Amino acid sequence: MTQAPAGQIDPIADAPTIIRDGKRSGTPLLSVDGLFVEFQGRGRVVRAVRGLSYDIAPGETIGLVGESGSGKSVSALSLLGLLPKRVGKVTAGTATFQGEDILHLPEERLRKIRGAKIAMIFQDPLSSLNPVLTIGRQITEALETHRHIGEKEAQKRAVELLELVGIPGADKRINNYPHQFSGGMRQRAMIAMALSCEPSLLIADEPTTALDVTIQAQILELLRRLRTELGMAVLIITHDLGVVAGFADRLAVMYAGRLVELGPTETLLADPAHPYTVGLLRSLPRLDRPRQGAPPPRVARSDWRRAPRPRR
Repeated sequence: MTQAPAGQIDPIADAPTIIRDGKRSGTPLLSVDGLFVEFQGRGRVVRAVRGLSYDIAPGETIGLVGESGSGKSVSALSLLGLLPKRVGKVTAGTATFQGEDILHLPEERLRKIRGAKIAMIFQDPLSSLNPVLTIGRQITEALETHRHIGEKEAQKRAVELLELVGIPGADKRINNYPHQFSGGMRQRAMIAMALSCEPSLLIADEPTTALDVTIQAQILELLRRLRTELGMAVLIITHDLGVVAGFADRLAVMYAGRLVELGPTETLLADPAHPYTVGLLRSLPRLDRPRQGAPPPRVARSDWRRAPRPRR
């Protein structure tokens, strides 16, 4: 589904948000209310996030889903103060985490929360990891900064974390650099870094992107086990509904910077109410339904031989 051109009204994006589970009881761990994020450049303003609101309870998992460019990752980066300083900014809204509005905290205070109480797994571990530092050093740095422990103790804890996420020979691999790890191992190392200070909230931004199906299943099972063992809340961001179908408690669907539908995962997948959610589900390939549309015509092998060859 495509968004309306700039300056035109998009009836789908501007429709009221459909909330399926009503008002939730208890004090949320994170409460985002009316978040607006803008980017400025080349004489124009792009409103990437428009009035986003949702709550995450302690120990709960929410899946933030939508097509690429819908504002999912930008909303998460804004919570941690990681927007590009010159072009991106939060223009309105609050994000209350454990009683503090983290959108308006001084940078020094935000640094004590970022990595310690709220951790993030970024989309591409190869570009997110520092190529000139060992995996072990990148884990111990967070421990020494937030836990104020010594180098030897941090090194020991880093080995334990790599073992926890399933990296074999952790005591040796801790001295490897990111390029010496496979894609799945780099993602596991990123998870180890994120969990090093035992955060209350883990933000996983496309944690299975660019991984094959087998590794995807292993990473999701690892996150599921660690979520249970550590009792942390998880905000998982993805465009793949298959990833969150059996993982998230609730789904929040974004389109054109807005939250369009929010509800329990099973309810939303079985009976979507918003037109965009319906379209998102229909875009998925289904094995239990007849294939729609005619397959492309087959080209006879003899036609390949007669086809003109490009001149060199």
